[in-house]
Amino acid sequence: MNSQEVKDYAIECGADLVGIANIERFAGAPLQSDPLQVMPEAKSMVVVGFRVFRGFYRGIEEGTLFQNYSSMGYAAINHVQMPMMLWKFARMFEDEGYEAIPFPNEFAWCAMNTGTGELKKDWSRPVAPGKAAPDVFIHMRIAAYCAGLGEIGWSKVFLNPTYGPRVRYGALLTEAELEPDPLVEPGTICDRCMCCVKECSGKAISATESVKVTVAGKQLEWGKLDEYKCSLAFQGGRDDVAPDGEEKGTAPGYADYRAKPTAFNPFIASPGPRYEYGRALEGARGCVRACMIHLEQQGKLKNKFKAPFRRRKPWKLEAE
Repeated sequence: MNSQEVKDYAIECGADLVGIANIERFAGAPLQSDPLQVMPEAKSMVVVGFRVFRGFYRGIEEGTLFQNYSSMGYAAINHVQMPMMLWKFARMFEDEGYEAIPFPNEFAWCAMNTGTGELKKDWSRPVAPGKAAPDVFIHMRIAAYCAGLGEIGWSKVFLNPTYGPRVRYGALLTEAELEPDPLVEPGTICDRCMCCVKECSGKAISATESVKVTVAGKQLEWGKLDEYKCSLAFQGGRDDVAPDGEEKGTAPGYADYRAKPTAFNPFIASPGPRYEYGRALEGARGCVRACMIHLEQQGKLKNKFKAPFRRRKPWKLEAE
């Protein structure tokens, strides 16, 4: 079993993209995100990508169809296509005598608050000194970078040279030793155009403050992201346009914001159905749509279309 055979089978199983990282590229990872905490004898991580069709954003752009992105562009990939592909893919390794752990891109049981990076209070505790608290969280964007699938853009969204920001990632950790793919040099795809910053309706991405980390000997940098503002805006909420009498949201008041649906954000306190809601009212206007449009205009993406994405003035909330 070699790297090319692994890649060919990943595509056969249903992935659109596949890259391979050796475990050494994760050296220095935070304890709670260290793959070796899960599989101490791991040698490789295979990262797979699933494209989000450009058409899933069309209804949001026009203001006529919101449910399609939430169901087909999110739930169908994360909870149907990706787990089934990874389950089938893992059989190849175990049939060859190598343990394999498939990781989808959601970690509902992880011990870390994925927005803040802090441990959840009273969630779990390590089973022994030096071990991470269960469950470990694998940082998919870092994993995708280590597997040579692209780079993290200023928006913190991962950018792939074929599909740009329109990809969801999963991974498989294995004891099999495979030939890794070359890394993408930071700055190859993201040119710091700042379209993500300008177009984000929630003003969630800083134009000046950044986060810097060193991964596999390369310095990665992205804009500081306010996850609260991001989540609020994505669902159609706006701090600065709350109706009279409604408390404007702030990060410390996150619990209140989750509990109070408003005319601007009626879905916000709903439970988590995947196929029967249209939560993506803003639809990642800056970090995905504006970025995608810019990269396509620059000719940087391999996935080409007959017509440009933006063909008329995009729909926006009246308050904008």
